[in-house]
Amino acid sequence: MTFIEKLTAAWQKNNSLLCVGLDPAIGRFPVHLQGKPDAIYAFCKGIVDATADLVCAFKPQIAYFAAEKAEDQLEAICAYIHEQYPGIPVLLDGKRGDIGATATQYAREAFERFNADAVTLSPYMGFDSIEPYFEYPDRGTILLVRTSNPGGSDLQALDVLVDGKAVPLYQHVARLVAQKWNSHGQCGLVVGATYPAEIAAVRQIVGDMPLLVPGIGAQGGDIQATVTAGKTTAGTGMMINSSRAILYAGEKEGENYAAFSREAAIKTRDAINQYR
Repeated sequence: MTFIEKLTAAWQKNNSLLCVGLDPAIGRFPVHLQGKPDAIYAFCKGIVDATADLVCAFKPQIAYFAAEKAEDQLEAICAYIHEQYPGIPVLLDGKRGDIGATATQYAREAFERFNADAVTLSPYMGFDSIEPYFEYPDRGTILLVRTSNPGGSDLQALDVLVDGKAVPLYQHVARLVAQKWNSHGQCGLVVGATYPAEIAAVRQIVGDMPLLVPGIGAQGGDIQATVTAGKTTAGTGMMINSSRAILYAGEKEGENYAAFSREAAIKTRDAINQYR
């Protein structure tokens, strides 16, 4: 099953556009996990088990694991999701961007070591930095277009000349991906919830291509504006990510933390579904 097929099935089965980001910050873990050698895996497993029936994808952020020398625990949680919840795609959030032989190694890391269904990439080094990932034709490549952080405007919103016409750079990248780069049909785009007008513009350019949308929850993106701008005619087409607001909903609740994360996930999923 390809990434797109798996994602489409998850949208339907769980009636959800919610993606839960796995950004495990050890300092915010419950006391009973502090100091355990497998604390990151145990924490993430609790979140996964509590929310797997509520999501369309899980998105582990590699930096949170690598900074703690816990890549083995990232491998373990990716394997756990595949084994226990095989219908839920795993999106490795690495935002890789490099060329040639180095990109080939990053693709091996994402798709062979971590067995991710898709990986986030930066497209700003051009097509040859993306092409090695297409050697895995069933896996997804999710390209940064309009990111949710304020500094994204420093470059992504600048106008560039394309065929003699000035267009915002993020729109040019979206059109490149949709019309020229998506040869294996497994591409998606990252567009932040903090910019709903840009979500709508990208949707108009790329048709039904899936959008990974960070920025609701802790970053303050508006759910109604996000869904209205980005949904397809089928009411799907989006992976709306929430990380901290769900992961740490039970931060002060000790061993019962995952139950509070589940409540937060239900609330977020239902809020999204109001506007589909």
